[in-house]
Amino acid sequence: MAGVGGETGTSSGFRLMAVHAHPDDESSKGAATMARYVADGHEVMVVTCTGGEAGSVLNPAMDRPDVHENMTEIRREEMARAAKLLGVQHRWLGFVDSGLPEGDPLPPLPEGCFAVVPLEEATGPLVQAIREFRPHVVLTYDENGGYPHPDHIRCHEVSMAAFDAAADPDRYPEAGDPWQPLKLYYMHGFSRARMQAFHEALIEAGMESPYGEWLEKWDPDKPDVMERVTTRVECGEYFDVRDEALRAHATQIDPNSRWFAVPLEVQRTLWPTEEYELVRSLVDSTLPEDDLFAGITEKVHT
Repeated sequence: MAGVGGETGTSSGFRLMAVHAHPDDESSKGAATMARYVADGHEVMVVTCTGGEAGSVLNPAMDRPDVHENMTEIRREEMARAAKLLGVQHRWLGFVDSGLPEGDPLPPLPEGCFAVVPLEEATGPLVQAIREFRPHVVLTYDENGGYPHPDHIRCHEVSMAAFDAAADPDRYPEAGDPWQPLKLYYMHGFSRARMQAFHEALIEAGMESPYGEWLEKWDPDKPDVMERVTTRVECGEYFDVRDEALRAHATQIDPNSRWFAVPLEVQRTLWPTEEYELVRSLVDSTLPEDDLFAGITEKVHT
């Protein structure tokens, strides 16, 4: 019989697993939420599907031959620093970064990369991670991957498949005792409403806004992700931790980039939350929520 998330297995709190495609994704999506829950006494694990080997160097200060020659090792070191700053446990799934194909028509993806590994095969390592960590809540990307990178889309597919397979004793029997997480959320970012709020605050304060061009190019027919959001987690107190974790990924994050354009006090005043969409739940909770563990306490103690 599958274990279910109603069993805590710890005296300190619940367990949260965030599944990401590449190192640095965890620091740009939901990092302050994770830092908050760690501070609240919960266990948090980041699972990174690939090594990020194909990522470009996006910080001019790191665009050096020695960095390019040692990209795999450097990205692992960056991930370790970010995990330590956030206070999370970390696990690599070991797949190879697919890269972001460019051109028209798009070139084929590299042989053996994460996005072309058969789904059944790619799901197994995440099932094992779920069964070993036994999360009550799983976070992943939506069906569009947050943005259409092939690894992000495959991360979504693998996460959805593993959420169900982890509880099935007939699936991946070699991966450990079955475990059923209780809730699954999509992480959401790049909200137009959030961007608009920051843009207007910066302009009103006489500061330069990095969002004007984005807002001008925004397709008015494209719905805002806020229409899908069910859960907003208050975590402004941990925005500084989030930013330090981002900076730890020095090959990917330029410290002078738009990531850090909005002063923290402005962010904490205007938008002190991170947003999620509840898509699977085995517990009762009232929407909208302000806590990813809403409804789980009742499940555990009944």
